[in-house]
Amino acid sequence: MDSNDLTQWVVHIEVRLKPRVARSFETLRGHVHDWLTSSFERISLPSSLEGWEDIPVLASAVEHVEACESVCPHPSLAISEISFQIHIYQLSSTDTFEEYTNHDGVQTGEDDTTASTVWELPNRSFEGMWESLIFPDTVKLQLLDYIQATFVLSDADIDFNLVTWNRVVLLYGPPGTGKTSLCKALAQKLSIRLSHRYPQSRILEINSHSLFSRWFSESGKLVQRLFTSINALVDEEDTFIVVLIDEVESLTASRAAVMAGTEPSDGLRVVNALLTQLDKLKHKKNVLVMATSNLMNAIDTAFIDRADIVQFIDLPPREAIYAILRTCLMEMMSKKVVEPVDVPTIADARMYERAGDFTSMSPSEAPEDPDLLSVYVAFRLLELAAECKALGVSGRALRRLPVLALAKYIGVGSITTHLSPPMSMKNVQANGNGRPVVTNGIPRHVGRAADVVTWLGAIGKVLKDRPALPV
Repeated sequence: MDSNDLTQWVVHIEVRLKPRVARSFETLRGHVHDWLTSSFERISLPSSLEGWEDIPVLASAVEHVEACESVCPHPSLAISEISFQIHIYQLSSTDTFEEYTNHDGVQTGEDDTTASTVWELPNRSFEGMWESLIFPDTVKLQLLDYIQATFVLSDADIDFNLVTWNRVVLLYGPPGTGKTSLCKALAQKLSIRLSHRYPQSRILEINSHSLFSRWFSESGKLVQRLFTSINALVDEEDTFIVVLIDEVESLTASRAAVMAGTEPSDGLRVVNALLTQLDKLKHKKNVLVMATSNLMNAIDTAFIDRADIVQFIDLPPREAIYAILRTCLMEMMSKKVVEPVDVPTIADARMYERAGDFTSMSPSEAPEDPDLLSVYVAFRLLELAAECKALGVSGRALRRLPVLALAKYIGVGSITTHLSPPMSMKNVQANGNGRPVVTNGIPRHVGRAADVVTWLGAIGKVLKDRPALPV
């Protein structure tokens, strides 16, 4: 086969630098490319890459290298099939960059609340959030592709009067499904992917509730005042801005309800002001507006019509729940809270399920053989995932299950972690039951990592204790 006939798949490589490293990004990009092409025959997607530690110029500057998700349907690619796009970035450790209040320098009592908060991107607070979000389909990649499409059309100088886009995304669905987290994670991802265009990126999160004034007719003015600040940020053309409007129904209550007299007339001014400001922003290339809602039916249709993407984010299905619970277990194993064991991926678990490997397994009898124990863990996780699905447990509540399991059924005193203060043996009074002992007036814990079977059983008990579980 002619090498020119090979399909080239774009693979994004994200290279996180150590704090305070001052190196030419372009030079480092070249070193990373040379290392990738000389060290690998195939690359798994996605995966954390290792081996750069052996290259002195990379070892002194790099903190982490990640091969990201790809639209490629294959789990791995040969180097000859890859077109690399390498993104070099450093994290900002600043939590809050700036806060905008909803007054004009005049103290007005209870109205002096934070109208919005700005973070520099990419931010350490959001690192790892993208990978931790697990959805049943390609929602994340679709959102990334949408942003890329708008830049392709902008670069082609497409006539905006003939082909229009607003760069507005609306995510809606039940509470706790990860909508707000997805918006923040997408902003973080875009700040990395677009760093060659925009050396600076920021996310501005609007506090919707603070924009309603206790003074009649003031709320519309507050929206205009806030967007004046936003426009000042957007005018910096080398800065990419993501505007996040959480619980957007607070600002975009249906004008039909206002006209019917079921909503205050001040809400009409807020909706009109917001729509006017969005129409002004759509001509700016360096801004993306993301909104979330738990109450889709309460949003004004004119706002929905301005959204290029209206995406429903549902409660996770069984496969996504399995993957979420697996990441929880893997994290606790890495921190020595749970004894390590091989936890199969959802793909392997489904393979075991189709092959009938679970038919002889009992939830109360775990095998001692490590390979069979791994299959047993997959079996129990699938059972727990099905229970969570039947109960309608949200993604947010899923990640609380290990905490509730530890507190209610395992016992804090039975776990020893690396966070415990160092103790000399002569000062430790072990009482043999793993309960806290007091040394020099300080409670200590004597115990060890719990086995995975105990943890899975405790999570099952939490699910049966439904009043104690927010869903």
